[in-house]
Amino acid sequence: MAKNLLIVESPAKAKTIEKILGKDFEVKSCYGHIRDLEKGEMGIDINNHYKPRYIVPDEKEKVVRELKQLAKKSEEVWLATDEDREGEAISWHLCEVLGLDPYTTKRIVFHEITKPAIQKAVQQPRTVNMDLVNAQQARRVLDRIVGFELSPVLWRKMSMGTSLSAGRVQSVAVRLIAEREREINHFKSQSHFRIDAWFTAKDLNHKPVNFKAEGQKYNNQEGAEKFLESCVGADYTVADIQVKPGRKSPAAPFTTSTLQQEASRKLGYSVSKTMLIAQKLYESGQITYMRTDSVNLSETAMDSIRQQVTAQFGNRYFQPRKYKNRNESAQEAHEAIRPTYMETTSVDDPETKRLYELIWKRTMASQMADAELEKTIAKISISTNKEELTASGEVLKFDGFLKVYMEDRDEEDLTEEDGNESMLPPLQVKQELPLKEMSATERFNRPAPRYTEASLVKKLEELGIGRPSTYAPTITTILKRGYVEKRDKEGIRRDFRILKLVADRISKEMSQETTGTEKAKLFPTDLGLVVTDFLSQYFNDVMDYGFTAKIEEEFDEVARGKRQWHKMIDEFYNPFKKDVDKTIETAERIKGERELGSDPASGRKVVARMGRYGPMVQIGDAAEEEKPRFAKLKSGQSIETITYDEAMDLFKLPLTIGEYEGQEVSVNVGRFGPYVKWGEEFVSIPKGEDPMTVDLDRAVALISGKKLADAPIATYEGLPVTKGKGRFGPFIKWNDLYINIPRAYNFDSLSQKDCEELIAKKLEKEANRFIRQWPADKIALENGRWGPFIRFGKKMLKLGKKADGSKYSEADLGAITVEEVKKMIEAEIPGAFEKKAKPAAKKAAPKKAATKKAPAKKAAKKK
Repeated sequence: MAKNLLIVESPAKAKTIEKILGKDFEVKSCYGHIRDLEKGEMGIDINNHYKPRYIVPDEKEKVVRELKQLAKKSEEVWLATDEDREGEAISWHLCEVLGLDPYTTKRIVFHEITKPAIQKAVQQPRTVNMDLVNAQQARRVLDRIVGFELSPVLWRKMSMGTSLSAGRVQSVAVRLIAEREREINHFKSQSHFRIDAWFTAKDLNHKPVNFKAEGQKYNNQEGAEKFLESCVGADYTVADIQVKPGRKSPAAPFTTSTLQQEASRKLGYSVSKTMLIAQKLYESGQITYMRTDSVNLSETAMDSIRQQVTAQFGNRYFQPRKYKNRNESAQEAHEAIRPTYMETTSVDDPETKRLYELIWKRTMASQMADAELEKTIAKISISTNKEELTASGEVLKFDGFLKVYMEDRDEEDLTEEDGNESMLPPLQVKQELPLKEMSATERFNRPAPRYTEASLVKKLEELGIGRPSTYAPTITTILKRGYVEKRDKEGIRRDFRILKLVADRISKEMSQETTGTEKAKLFPTDLGLVVTDFLSQYFNDVMDYGFTAKIEEEFDEVARGKRQWHKMIDEFYNPFKKDVDKTIETAERIKGERELGSDPASGRKVVARMGRYGPMVQIGDAAEEEKPRFAKLKSGQSIETITYDEAMDLFKLPLTIGEYEGQEVSVNVGRFGPYVKWGEEFVSIPKGEDPMTVDLDRAVALISGKKLADAPIATYEGLPVTKGKGRFGPFIKWNDLYINIPRAYNFDSLSQKDCEELIAKKLEKEANRFIRQWPADKIALENGRWGPFIRFGKKMLKLGKKADGSKYSEADLGAITVEEVKKMIEAEIPGAFEKKAKPAAKKAAPKKAATKKAPAKKAAKKK
């Protein structure tokens, strides 16, 4: 038994470190956090300085038990969790659970998993930094308070059940996306005319080459046409030539944010994918710690880069640089993200290779010489007017850092002129230039582009919202909650005008371009827009960018020991709680309603609004005698932008399109998308296909495909086996039993034997699934992945513990009564069995009211 136990966060890291430290150390993983706030209620004692109530989750009990046993046997326990606030908190939780003193237990940190770094850390241990722990606790507690207080407000004020949630950073991120969307929707595009002229001159080899010069822009066609007319019969002469030296400098080494941005631009990775791959690279000892906001490089790293640059490219290419952080709260003691060993130019693992090479190139380039350019600007005079044309070209004299790497730019940072630089042929002052063609082309200004994941991270960082560890989970949350969706947008065709001057004759033509095409952009959903408006109206502070950034600064003050965390939360909570109580009492229900007009057939109001199952259009009102009609919005349509005509088109469904084999065929849109109905059969229309374009031939093709797919592929115990593809992947169906197909089987060519195996395994699993069942009460005890649990209707609930605090054994559960299980359900869902009487009482009241009103209406009509 090793005399030292060293605890790290991940098993991959544990293996690497154990090899470095040798036999004196046993290195074990705690698999991330071992404690969290209680899930029931808020898990925080509001009246006791916001004291958190931590528990060890069921899935972590085994890990904790093993660590406790190892800690008892070891002479000394060392903590080596990650070097950020989250890692510091994990070390403190380990002290609490394992009975260690945080003020004496040895805590080591390192930003790279190398032998020198690990050995140095072991030689210079410290103790748990409680200021960092308190900063992490403050963030966790404040975010839990906001989520637990705001989410129920949304549940009460919106008819979407308990699927809604709000959060301190997530709601602000959604607001950014919502505001950008509205900015785009309200944007009025204006056109201008750009003047381009093409000339011919001889290059160094005396061969004629074409080059372009640009004139000024004109706001309308009349001005552009007048300018071209003034150039008829003109001579063009080089009036002035300026040659200016220029330089380009490399970007700083990667921080978490810039790595996420550049991996998105260059590799097309999502923020979460980038962090997942970076985590693997760090844990395998390939790169330094990947959660950092520092651009610093250690002296060791600088020396290693110098050796690598000079060895590969020569001394001229090396230029040492120190970069400054824009973010004042950046932890300068940390390093930027860089390769652990600069001599390792790539890695073998195909999954991590591309990101590693990106990090290596960026790190190398950051310590390389500027690229040297020569920019030539030629002014060309026009003999028939006082205007000038400008031709510019760029020559790369020395590539410097460009030998290795060039940073990409975001779409919103690009201008119309970007990418127009080219090389010019040798020109001389007073040289006459023959004009080949001049054009005035109509161009349109564009709104700011929608956010990508990377540009959203950039914006959050600019505003001071969130920190390196929060960007990925924030984006994951807003996508998962359905407030934002990541999708492509097809462009639309647009006409534009071109005027051309060729051989002193002006011609006019129309051309077309595709505009507005977008890939993998973040769009707010109608739900996201409605919730954002509600929160902005009633919780202005929480949704304010400056206020959210100020909270981040206060967390930083706690981390520096300059502020008490519970006092900081107190200043936030008291006014916030008043807003919550006032909103619950006074705020109207969220409608998200927009009136579009009236139905020509009935004269009833047409509105677009949020319904229980999402955005929809409604004709009529629930208060009217005739029931309202509803239609679901199509994908890509929004309550805010749908037109009256588009809304009325939705009511053309269901649409009967003919008959097939004696049964009616119609198309419609349901809760799960568009479909063809044939008799009593429902056939899904493929995603992206407009149901209004489906004719009888297309419907028959879809029906035939469904028939083929539903044809039995085997039999089992005399009953047919069919196959299909659903929301959760490919499956076979037998006797109303759905069985998912594992990857080990070839779904396209399942044999009789395959089907028998799959069904037999499923039946065996189902036999072992239920411990006890009470169908009348919709209660069952089931075996789950993490142990037994209670299924109550569609809910999965935790199994309580016995009176003595111990867990139920299999024998105990075999003899348990339904009353005992009901008590456990009541503990998690108070009043779970009282509610049964309420719906009946509720239904009774409207019935009586309806029967009283009905005769009065009929009597009125007879009179």
